[in-house]
Amino acid sequence: MPTDSKVSPVVLITGATSGIGAATALAFGRAGWRVALAGRRAEQGDAVAKQIRDLGAEALFVATDVTDRSALDRLVERTVKQFGRLDAAFNNAGVEGDVFVPTHEQRPENYAQVFDVNVRAVLASMQAEIPAILKSGGGAIVNNASIAGIRGFGGMSVYSASKAAVVGLTRTAALDYATQGLRINAVAPGPIETDMYDRFATEEVKAAIRQRVPMGRAGTPAEIASAVLWLCDPANTYTTGQVIAVDGGFTAA
Repeated sequence: MPTDSKVSPVVLITGATSGIGAATALAFGRAGWRVALAGRRAEQGDAVAKQIRDLGAEALFVATDVTDRSALDRLVERTVKQFGRLDAAFNNAGVEGDVFVPTHEQRPENYAQVFDVNVRAVLASMQAEIPAILKSGGGAIVNNASIAGIRGFGGMSVYSASKAAVVGLTRTAALDYATQGLRINAVAPGPIETDMYDRFATEEVKAAIRQRVPMGRAGTPAEIASAVLWLCDPANTYTTGQVIAVDGGFTAA
């Protein structure tokens, strides 16, 4: 990471048009980072980029399909061309697929879609990002996992398996680059108030979840953003290969 205070670091965030991604992009903007945002929805992405610019920070939105490796390469190239460097990345894009479905009823098509976005795209994103970050002198990558990737949840076998794969990718990649100034970690959100949460959780399900969370509530995207910002902080020089649960105490109970 740059030590020159005159150089604002650059972060790239996928899945940045809403929810956790958008909140994280705004958090980096408030902290003075230059932000490259990626997602499929151009109108929403441009709106988030404008919000960041309104904060006085630089922002760039690039419409990107994270399942297309060539698109990811173009995203990184565009980011470096715009800002001159890449210091950090938050690989946030993901899908939940079919949930509350018993394991023997999970569809092959669901497996293919979920693993394509949640696993293959995370690997491809890191492959596109790592050379640029190393060229900048090192930095940080954070992958978005889930507490479903570190413990079981009934009816979520495919999603849980995909997030467990993200955990494995994160820890292994961290070892690959530990001596090169590149720290790679993951956040593992618990129940978070996002569009995804609203899609699969009825009010009854949400009430049950609140009873299981020691803090008695779902989290907010901003609370995940603060963890990602900490993991990418240039001063955070000794944390790598970790999976940080941000879950209101859910996995501690």
